[in-house]
Amino acid sequence: MDFKQLESFVMIAKLKSFSRAAEKLYLTQPTISNHIHLLEKELGTVLFNRTNKQISLTQAGEIFYEHAISILNKKEHAFFSLEEYKGKIEGILEIASSSIPEQYYLADALRRFSLIYPDVRYNLMKHDTSQVIEKILSGEIDFGIVGAKPESAQLDCIEIMEDEIVLAGPTDGVDAIKTELIPDMPLILREQGSGTRSAAMRFLKEHAGLDPETLKIIAEVESNETIKRMVELGMGYSFFSLQSIQKELSERRLKLIPYKDAKISRSFYFVFHKKRVLSPLSDTFKSFINEDKKNKPF
Repeated sequence: MDFKQLESFVMIAKLKSFSRAAEKLYLTQPTISNHIHLLEKELGTVLFNRTNKQISLTQAGEIFYEHAISILNKKEHAFFSLEEYKGKIEGILEIASSSIPEQYYLADALRRFSLIYPDVRYNLMKHDTSQVIEKILSGEIDFGIVGAKPESAQLDCIEIMEDEIVLAGPTDGVDAIKTELIPDMPLILREQGSGTRSAAMRFLKEHAGLDPETLKIIAEVESNETIKRMVELGMGYSFFSLQSIQKELSERRLKLIPYKDAKISRSFYFVFHKKRVLSPLSDTFKSFINEDKKNKPF
């Protein structure tokens, strides 16, 4: 067993394709297939299901996957420690984030991280909260930043900052509303899986006794900017992160719609898998986020 075989195995598991894994690793498909053949022979078990042109891990493959990730990341830690000793930390930090923390938290955090580690480059990937969680669980990514606390027992998280969800409408819309009348309002909401939407729906159900199924949803939109524009044009109302509409409120293009009951609060979280060893660069960023949070209390 060698590192090349483990790298091939992990990449196939992530991409669910021998050909795409070969392309990603700059290998030929026969080479990467031979890596898996030798690995399966040495382990004495089949690691992949190869049926109907779909690739998936066998139960044995799923068990071995966690160990393979840890072995490769520990190897990276060894090289990383030597580079750190020599005074140079570099590499590509892949960050998956839901849209609100990406827009209103990450840029400033990366600016501060770059001052400490100027040779690090970044690959930012935007997904909704549920997609980020799914990719961490599958091992496709090391960590993510999301707008809802993960419910999976396999994941751990660091709370990094608080947020408030507010109801907003066009400037010529209603000035206030009773919470129980929200189902009568035309609503434009983020897609299913959005942390903003989940927080708002949970509040309506738990604190206001409203069934989200009764809401008058006229549109579901992935882009927060598109929702802002639709609300500004008078098409309906929406729940927003308060941070995301500060400019529109100050320019009086949107206005807050007060309602009774408690405010809708949620937090942003740095999420990672409990049992996997993070890559050294990801682990460095995690430590930075943790210390940064301590130095910037809510």
